[in-house]
Amino acid sequence: MDLSFGTLLRIAILLLPLFGQAQPQLGVATSINHDSILNKAGYKFMVEAVPQILSPVSVSDSAFQFKLNQLKKLALPVYALNIFIPGDLKLVGPNVNEQAILSYTRKVFERCKPAGIRLIVWGSGGARSIPEGYSKEKARQEFVQMANKIAAQAEQYGIILALENLNQQETNFINTVAEALQIVKDVNHTNFKLCADIYHMLRENEPASVLLTTKGYLIHCDIAEKGNRTPPGTAGDDFTTYLQALKQIGYSGKIVLECRWNNLVAEAQPARLYLQKQINKVWK
Repeated sequence: MDLSFGTLLRIAILLLPLFGQAQPQLGVATSINHDSILNKAGYKFMVEAVPQILSPVSVSDSAFQFKLNQLKKLALPVYALNIFIPGDLKLVGPNVNEQAILSYTRKVFERCKPAGIRLIVWGSGGARSIPEGYSKEKARQEFVQMANKIAAQAEQYGIILALENLNQQETNFINTVAEALQIVKDVNHTNFKLCADIYHMLRENEPASVLLTTKGYLIHCDIAEKGNRTPPGTAGDDFTTYLQALKQIGYSGKIVLECRWNNLVAEAQPARLYLQKQINKVWK
């Protein structure tokens, strides 16, 4: 029987589930100065901070060139950046300076290409916090409108933005994955997706079942233990139900340990092995 390439491709796609689903790779959100430690501990990538690598506020043109040279020498790739928008660039409320925001974000995006960055996690709790006494619904509308404009910019540079849930101790706006997901749907832009931070989910007592609603939107995950944002294995938190939900929706992104490390050299490998064991059990 002579089958066309298209027919063979469709058959291959249908058979993919039979061969198992690829496990998420593990990385760490930390300084690129820890590259060799993480590489030795078995991680696959890093996530750095915008202010440390390419922010026009904190990184001059000459300093940026130095950072580019650093990035080229790393053993591990910098897969994404976080800490996107400074706290003094307000995204909602009466003191929004749209021109300043869009000028800042454009410069960030311009610098992403030579740095090899395609993904930015959008937490920025200070920038998005709603001023006291300000209408939450109005703030929500303002955020959606601003996010749409920034996403349109990001599209021009091939950058994907992932909106992150943050618990109430860090901001008073978008505290759950469910809330972040609805914002992503309202923005409705191909370059504006979702990040689920499991640590913040745990802090807000948000169940793993919420992740089952994120298929098609979720592209990134952060993780840490609930009590003190410690690395996996420190307190012995069980992330199995959250990992099961990720597998159930066919999650194909990565998982980032965004933790408070006491001793990275001593803790990096045990944390990876602890979380990897739970992942192996779920993805077996």
